[in-house]
Amino acid sequence: MIRKPNKLRAKLQKGELVVGSALHSWSPNVMEVAGYAGLDFMRIDGEHSWRRDFTAENLIRAATIADIVAILRIDRDNPYLVRKALEIGAGGVLVPNINTPEQAREVVRAAKFPPEGIRGYCGDCFSACWGTRAGNEWVQWSDTQPMIGIMIEHVAAMDNLDEIMAVQGLDYVYWGAADYSMSIGLKGPQRSNKEVLKALEKVIAAADRAHVTVGLPTEQENIERYYNMGVRMFEVSSDLLSLDELWRRQAGVVQGLGKKK
Repeated sequence: MIRKPNKLRAKLQKGELVVGSALHSWSPNVMEVAGYAGLDFMRIDGEHSWRRDFTAENLIRAATIADIVAILRIDRDNPYLVRKALEIGAGGVLVPNINTPEQAREVVRAAKFPPEGIRGYCGDCFSACWGTRAGNEWVQWSDTQPMIGIMIEHVAAMDNLDEIMAVQGLDYVYWGAADYSMSIGLKGPQRSNKEVLKALEKVIAAADRAHVTVGLPTEQENIERYYNMGVRMFEVSSDLLSLDELWRRQAGVVQGLGKKK
């Protein structure tokens, strides 16, 4: 994201809903189409995909072209990835499997320049226009515009929710229902299990008390349910799953015609 107000942050601050998707193909073309389609954000999955090269930079360039906020999900145990994600222009970072307030504070500290954090300074990067728009103004923008998020997805986090949500500088939390369901002993992801939904209610309540946004991945049929629960940041499907759904449906029409003969 080139230096300008973060439209995702602005919409959430005004109480508006935001909608995005997940990008697993690592295609800049798909990122651009998502922006042109009117999505607010696209989550790039750098946790389960191994792409630590120029590919992520090209995705964020595409996001800049199409005016969509790119959120880069990274691994938890490498704080330097937070800095790198922000330097290449991510409009938000998302760090998985946070269970304690100390872990949440480490994420925020990695994202902020001193004295609030430990991020090292270098303006020779995309988000500072390769040094041509660096300096104090860029530092201030970097500390206030990119959105810093974490994932709650393990039962170990449930006793620490209020302390986690109270961490200064935390903008949003993502609910990881699949991993949470397995962390409580369910065999495989069960997002609609009643115990999983009860846990989500607790996450939302704690986030509301701290004025932190809650987001999650969802199927279309569950959007209204989550909205009524208090979710305001919706990740609908993904690029690859959307293609699968579309192609299956359209192929079915053709195949159905063939069966009429």
